[in-house]
Amino acid sequence: MSHPSYVPWSDYRSYPEDEMLRRAEEFAAEAARRRTMRDFSPRPVPQEIIAQCLRAAVSAPSGANQQPWRFVAVSDPALKRQIRDAAEAEEREFYGHRAPDEWKRALEPLATNAEKPFLETAPWLIAVFYERFGFDECGNKAKRYYPLESVGIACGLLIAALHHAGLATLTHTPSPMGFLNELLDRPRNEMPYLLMVVGYPEDDCRVPPIERLGFEKVVTFR
Repeated sequence: MSHPSYVPWSDYRSYPEDEMLRRAEEFAAEAARRRTMRDFSPRPVPQEIIAQCLRAAVSAPSGANQQPWRFVAVSDPALKRQIRDAAEAEEREFYGHRAPDEWKRALEPLATNAEKPFLETAPWLIAVFYERFGFDECGNKAKRYYPLESVGIACGLLIAALHHAGLATLTHTPSPMGFLNELLDRPRNEMPYLLMVVGYPEDDCRVPPIERLGFEKVVTFR
């Protein structure tokens, strides 16, 4: 039953079932081409393309419509260098001391290490934050509901939008990521969620020979 204050949804578009299936198949095929990669070209990407992809991201649903996501898109070379230096410092500590052997074995097929040159090479870094809490009109703390889930959905939309636009991405999660608050001048009620690396792949870009789990293994119809 609709709430009395609800308004008509005029943007919904209906399609014949055959058109729905075609659209679904095309999107599934396009999404299946996406790969995470680490060999980025320095070729610039216009800011407006990034902005439009972020518009898609912030259309995501969120708990109680609180929209707890905050995005900071970085293209400044000096700032990207600072982010790389800070991230690599954390990664060296992680690989050298904090990562358990089981986690290191899981990473072996990806051949990753503490060196992250893509943080400088790629034309854009998008730092994603979530609000741990907000503030009401009186300046008092206001609880945020399902902020991690909400921001995760927004990031999924962002990855899909960037891929649809013709860009490659890498979701990078150095741990801890508190340095992003300092470098990007973000308030302490915001927590770093991930650092998305965005740009074009290098001409000779290579990716690990990994496979996705079979559809029947991860999807069940009842």
